[in-house]
Amino acid sequence: MPGQLMVSIKGVTLDISTRTRLSQSDVGGVILFARNFASVDQLVNLTGEIRAVKNPPLLIAVDQEGGRVQRFQKGFTSLPAMSVIGEHYDTDPADALALAQATGVVLAGELRKFGIDFSFAPVMDLGSTNRAIGTRAFHQDPTAVQELALQVAKGMGSCGMRAVAKHFPGHGGVVEDPHDELPRDERTLDALRVHDLRVYQKLDPELVTGLMSCHVCFPRIDTVPASLSKQLLTGELRKRIGFKGPLFSDDLMMGALRTFGDASTLARMAIDAGTDMVLLCNDDTATDGVLYGNSLPPQSEASRERLEKMRPTSVDLLDAEALEQARKLVRKYA
Repeated sequence: MPGQLMVSIKGVTLDISTRTRLSQSDVGGVILFARNFASVDQLVNLTGEIRAVKNPPLLIAVDQEGGRVQRFQKGFTSLPAMSVIGEHYDTDPADALALAQATGVVLAGELRKFGIDFSFAPVMDLGSTNRAIGTRAFHQDPTAVQELALQVAKGMGSCGMRAVAKHFPGHGGVVEDPHDELPRDERTLDALRVHDLRVYQKLDPELVTGLMSCHVCFPRIDTVPASLSKQLLTGELRKRIGFKGPLFSDDLMMGALRTFGDASTLARMAIDAGTDMVLLCNDDTATDGVLYGNSLPPQSEASRERLEKMRPTSVDLLDAEALEQARKLVRKYA
């Protein structure tokens, strides 16, 4: 079963040192970036290499949302930004919901063809002026966001792919980009519950399997960012909202977390807070420090079982004609 770390790799193939890193028992997955993609044939070879490292195979993920966050371009259909779908929702809700589902179909149908298990999508942050999100958000209205996100997830599921929605509890009240600095949202928990957190209420586990947390600090709730907060991840998300699926952190190497400790400390804090799998990206030295530092908490059997749910279903419910029809609709808005 998958370990607690998802790591990045440098190139378009695996070298010996990377294979060694991926073979460690605490590594449960690999996240791919644009730098890991040269062509669809190369991608098939790379995902095959990654799967061959261990058995059961590592989970393979990517950020393939649409709009400005689409890691794989050549050979893939361009997907519309979520904000485009949200704008369409304001004028024709039914057609926008169909477009959202078609986007999920194309996203998942194409990724699965080349060996990707899942994408960190859809985005469920509320629309705002946040520099990290921007056009990645569907809408400012929680109801619209949930309806559209669930249709994307439904489309993904029709191709056998699990959806991981993000970023709990949301960037909707901040401007700062957590890649660079720590955003602080001064709202109370009650204020979040009547706005941003509404999108996470009563999520269908058959549609949204996992969630990713965000590096936003809510000082009136906790002194640490949400991604490290047991009060938010375990108390609010698990216990009050009742979410039972796997929980992923955003990349722990982002600038927002630089004052909260080294990579080993951050990984331990995130896992202790309730995270099942932490992301360590773009820093092999820090990743190795976590892997070989013997600092991670023991992984629970319940956590392993949650992560195992991220594997694609064996059956693709769509035929080639249905996928092409979805592509035709998506291309009108991309």
